Amino acid sequence: MNKNQVYNPFLPINEYIPDGEPHVFGDRIYLFGSHDKEGGDTYCMLDYVGYSAPVKDLSDWSYEGIIYRVEQDPNYSDERKYMYAPDVVRGNDNRFYLYYGLAGTGSDGGFSGPISVAVSDTPAGKYEYYGYVKNPDGSLFNRFIPFDPGLINDDGTIRLYYGWSLSVPAAMVDDVRKNFSGQANA
Repeated sequence: MNKNQVYNPFLPINEYIPDGEPHVFGDRIYLFGSHDKEGGDTYCMLDYVGYSAPVKDLSDWSYEGIIYRVEQDPNYSDERKYMYAPDVVRGNDNRFYLYYGLAGTGSDGGFSGPISVAVSDTPAGKYEYYGYVKNPDGSLFNRFIPFDPGLINDDGTIRLYYGWSLSVPAAMVDDVRKNFSGQANA
């Protein structure tokens, strides 16, 4: 293999990691994403796996193994057993926080709960269940069916951005346009 050329696909041909979120931590780039099953009947049927490569050699990707299993989430059930579109942020305590949406099947993805969080001492895991995103008053952050989290550490302020369901009444969409800033501190 020519080390001067990065090839696509850069992951094994039988690996399906949609919603990829690459992050550089130290001297490595880590890829986090959903994990689809070849021939599956829905999206995100598999546990999260990790891949990483040296920043200076993106032709040398390593499989980090399973970094988080869906069964670790206490709300895992036959109705809610798929983890969607994760993202990872380095916290101010230098630990790594994996944010994800736990969902079921259905035309709307079955999103019905808050964004879950797992934590690890290293970006490659193993991650352990940590809790849910909460409002400042301690209640669950569950506004507008949150899913597909994206995070940044903005000089010590962790900012959470997320998607929300478009299959809501028009009045709710108007409420979002008027009152929602598009970010929430985690």
